Amino acid sequence: MSTTTPTETVSSTTTDESRPTPGRRRRLFIVLGVVAVLAYLSDQLTKLAALDVLADGQPRPFVGEFIRLKLIGNPGAALSLGAGNTWVMTGIALAVLVAIVVVARQLGSRSWAIALGLLLGAAIGNLTDRFVRPPGGGQGHVVDFIDYNRWFIGNVADIWIVSAAGLIVVLALLGIGVDGRRDHARTAAGSEGVKATGDESTGDPGTDRETDATQQSGGPPEATEPHDRQRHGGDHA
Repeated sequence: MSTTTPTETVSSTTTDESRPTPGRRRRLFIVLGVVAVLAYLSDQLTKLAALDVLADGQPRPFVGEFIRLKLIGNPGAALSLGAGNTWVMTGIALAVLVAIVVVARQLGSRSWAIALGLLLGAAIGNLTDRFVRPPGGGQGHVVDFIDYNRWFIGNVADIWIVSAAGLIVVLALLGIGVDGRRDHARTAAGSEGVKATGDESTGDPGTDRETDATQQSGGPPEATEPHDRQRHGGDHA
């Protein structure tokens, strides 16, 4: 008779309870989608305004001279990296989109939903420029207009990307995974699974074998000891 069923049931119940319910997961997907749409619209609308207001190419102070507004078309990534490989930047953006979709399938945390939504909206925003801005066809120049003390020029999508990265770092330091569980919770669930497996593989067979051996011998070892003593006593006599 197996004695591991209660342990396995507890382990399975604990694991199931730690996972987000379908209803919660749908709500988190809605949060992710809303954040992504807001991030995308804020990026594209500010770019349209920059193209209209800053079309003369002249810099304008925004936060004094530390942060200025200056319109440029960036064929590369941040800091104009990869400017000669625009197609590579487009491929990386597409890969990021795929990665976000794959990771989001495990979504169970509101903070992760916000972070992934920011990344998704920002990535789609910059990717839109690759296809609709000159020269187009996946090689368009991203509209950048926020000049950070002449160090580099970025846009609103870059702000959302940095914000999402910072939030992800905080979540990682707190040990909170995409599924919403902390590291110690995942470790505990894994330990219970290992314990259940160990009980199943080492607990019952030994008990059953001992019971079988007892039945075959006609009783416990103590029952045969008096007969052995009588036999030895007779030999000595």
